[in-house]
Amino acid sequence: SQSSEHNILVIGVPNVGKSSLINSLRRLHLKKGKATAVGGEPGITKAVLSRIQVCEQPLMFLVDTPGVLPPRLADVETGMKLALCGAIRDHLVGEDVMADYLLYTLNKQQQFGYVRRYGLGRPCDHIEPLLKRVALARGRTQKVKVLTGTGNVNVMMLDYPAAAYEFLRDFRAGRLGRVTLD
Repeated sequence: SQSSEHNILVIGVPNVGKSSLINSLRRLHLKKGKATAVGGEPGITKAVLSRIQVCEQPLMFLVDTPGVLPPRLADVETGMKLALCGAIRDHLVGEDVMADYLLYTLNKQQQFGYVRRYGLGRPCDHIEPLLKRVALARGRTQKVKVLTGTGNVNVMMLDYPAAAYEFLRDFRAGRLGRVTLD
């Protein structure tokens, strides 16, 4: 009998689940563990790895690749959607900007899961009250030293960037409901 092997290259935008797919196929067909590292951040897969066997009959290998994006995105909105999905590193766009766009998108689609999750009375149009609520609910505070006329005073302030990150994490984990950005 003719023995043949198949080599398949796995490509796609960052953080779409290429490595997870390979690991799942290995578990399913070979009953073996992880072959590639996975994580919620884009850029875990740094280089094209060697072939990873995922099946015995037929003999099949997959090659994991780092995520690829076009050199120029069509528009800002496309970039924001990719960033919300985790295809672009958060700090390149800014968690505060992303949180604001996410709130706008949720309201536009009438996806009000965030109102329930954070115990808000009703939907809000501005990101500040939402982040304030998230920061208080999740204990996202930071101690800041303030110089006054009589000396230094430690003041607890809300950590808005941490609250924005928490809001994004809740969205990505599906805790705000099933939302499609397109």
